[in-house]
Amino acid sequence: MRPTGSAGPAGSAGSARQTGPVGSAGSARQTGSPGTAGRPSLVRLLVLLLLAGLVPLLGAPGVARAASGCSGRPAKTVEFSTGELRVYKSRAQACAVTVAKKPGKRRTMSVTLQARGGRAVTDKGSYTKMAGPVTVNALNRCVRATGAIGRKSASTGWILC
Repeated sequence: MRPTGSAGPAGSAGSARQTGPVGSAGSARQTGSPGTAGRPSLVRLLVLLLLAGLVPLLGAPGVARAASGCSGRPAKTVEFSTGELRVYKSRAQACAVTVAKKPGKRRTMSVTLQARGGRAVTDKGSYTKMAGPVTVNALNRCVRATGAIGRKSASTGWILC
């Protein structure tokens, strides 16, 4: 006699589903199939990528943007008694900032950057820490920069030629 009701044919099909490919795949995962051998290394890779992404945010050395607001590599730094003028260069742009040695009280600061043959770009105002950044297009062009804090100033002359 055949059993009747919901446990009949559906029950046998249900048991076939439980012991079919899903069950064998589950046991294959436990034994260490080639598909799972890469998981620990994948996790390590993801952790390394995450940490590498956090390095610029944590202030690693050589990261220009975190301290100045300029992108690119440092090209020239000129120190003077009240601060320093920093110039950065990327492929097609130059950027400059004036940074106070002793930030705190407001004082007049300025930074000017000019590409040869172009107009000068200036940021001047009353700041506590930094004037700028100012950028100019400088693909294959010389630039000059001037920075001032109070009555003291510094200039680069024509650079990046």
